[in-house]
Amino acid sequence: MDSFLRRTSLIVGLLLAPAMAKAEWFQFSGTAMTTPIQMEFWGDSETEAKRISQRVFDEFDRIDAQMSRYRERSELSAVNREAAEHPVVVSGGLFRVFEKAQEVSELSDGAFDISFGSVGYLYDFREKKQPTAEEVEQHLPKINYRDIELNKAERSVSFRKAGLLTDMGGIAKGYSVDRGIAILKSEGIRHARLSAGGDMYLLGDKRGRPWVVGVRDPRQAAKNAVVLPVSDVAISTSGDYERFFIDEEGNRVHHILSPKSGRPVEGIQSVTIIGNDTLTTDGLSTAVFVLGVEKGLAMINKLDGIDAIIIDSDRKLHYSRGLLDPQDASAPE
Repeated sequence: MDSFLRRTSLIVGLLLAPAMAKAEWFQFSGTAMTTPIQMEFWGDSETEAKRISQRVFDEFDRIDAQMSRYRERSELSAVNREAAEHPVVVSGGLFRVFEKAQEVSELSDGAFDISFGSVGYLYDFREKKQPTAEEVEQHLPKINYRDIELNKAERSVSFRKAGLLTDMGGIAKGYSVDRGIAILKSEGIRHARLSAGGDMYLLGDKRGRPWVVGVRDPRQAAKNAVVLPVSDVAISTSGDYERFFIDEEGNRVHHILSPKSGRPVEGIQSVTIIGNDTLTTDGLSTAVFVLGVEKGLAMINKLDGIDAIIIDSDRKLHYSRGLLDPQDASAPE
């Protein structure tokens, strides 16, 4: 297995490579897809860095216009309106995300399911509203990723069931980060960090040293539960602290819903997935969150090049096999 330990850069004694006369680190931040975007990279000049960063932000905006469920004119909204009546031809990017979503759904036996939007749309986290038991019961049968048909030859999407609604919130940001990294690479950037909310890609190392990334404590935003030295890697975290409210009974109502119950998943506070591309790690972080510790680690331990860190509701840390000492025999099968 291409484990996390093999991917990390632990050689900290290397001297920094000689820099070009004007090269330096440039940092940029903004908002896209209702999410904070942060980026830093090693570049030759401020003018070029601004131009490159704008290309990346424009790509985030373009993808948001395609895949946002909040935009009436987005491709995804058109799919949700029309796919139960006839196949809807979509762009290559959106089709790719649909394909990856189906792949993760199959892998996790439906724990990840973009048709959760059929019930998810009934939640309003800003207004602190959640559906009634009757509303959940009425819409729950509409959640089934197997009712989403993809035609690769025509690049179209169709639904077998009326009322099915998809939501790309658990995977589109990962795709956007990958696209942003592709732009940076095309511009000759070799050392960069790009993040969109809980999804991040570290391109190369930090000029001779590893990037140091913290996995935040789910209950103390200013503290890290784990600190990772990494390079050339994708990292995605799903947590019950990202979008939530506390209801009248004192329950935490968060955005990661079980496709089986239509209610927020219990038992886990956060899941961090480490892998080779952010589209995959984004989907898997949600899948593991829904599966739970035992089933989630069992799935991850079967995947090459993927590792996981889970913080359960008792605030206990769990690691996939690739993060454990080779002599540790306690890794779940």
